[in-house]
Amino acid sequence: MSQDVLFEQTGPTAIITLNRPEKLNAWTEAMRSELIDYLEGLKGNDDVRTVILTGSGRAFCAGQDLAETASMNPEDHESAEAWIDGFDRLYRAVRNLDQITIAAVNGVAAGSGFQYSLLADLRVGDSKVRMGQPEVLSGIPSITGIWAMWSILGKSKTSQFVLTGELVDAAEAQRLGLLNYLADDGGVLAYAKDLAARLSLLPPGAVRLTKNRLRSLEDDDLSDAMAEAKRVHREAYGTGEPQREMARFLAGRR
Repeated sequence: MSQDVLFEQTGPTAIITLNRPEKLNAWTEAMRSELIDYLEGLKGNDDVRTVILTGSGRAFCAGQDLAETASMNPEDHESAEAWIDGFDRLYRAVRNLDQITIAAVNGVAAGSGFQYSLLADLRVGDSKVRMGQPEVLSGIPSITGIWAMWSILGKSKTSQFVLTGELVDAAEAQRLGLLNYLADDGGVLAYAKDLAARLSLLPPGAVRLTKNRLRSLEDDDLSDAMAEAKRVHREAYGTGEPQREMARFLAGRR
């Protein structure tokens, strides 16, 4: 395993940390694959009752590393679909856990990183949090983002997030239900650990059955979103717009 994803277990709590702080934990396909391995390894582990997802440095996860996708070839359908399938597997690896999952959101959670935080059962942040879905700013349509936000935000706010690319601050995120708890600045992980310790004492059977029901309410819509993501991304990349906008972004950042 690399050092881009860290895993530790303390008592009944597992902590999985994205560890690429110099890139705001923007992830690559290799990082997601490693993350999936850790998550799938927790399935059926009765010694772990809660799982904390977090990031190192000043970001939770800034989403996809655009340097990896800026040159994606829309004609290579097999690779493009495999890319979406990788996200499908990651999202289901989080959702399929029987343990209670807590996202300790430390700073920026954007794009697919924002969606990743919404997959957790509960989310903790502090005043430094910025959350949102800025793909449209890089010419990328947000399809799975709509699915991830819909049950929390509804049509009006979901439309605002995916069509403006704006990030909201912590207070607004809590008001909208994107964050469940606000910790003191710098205390997000400590708050998440305390919460995890309390929740680890809950009867695991009741937790598992409750999570099964919650999951069942959205599974069909997730499958539909992933299928649509493949179709829409083929169309978008076929126009060349995402490649041009991402190249412009990367040039400006340099």
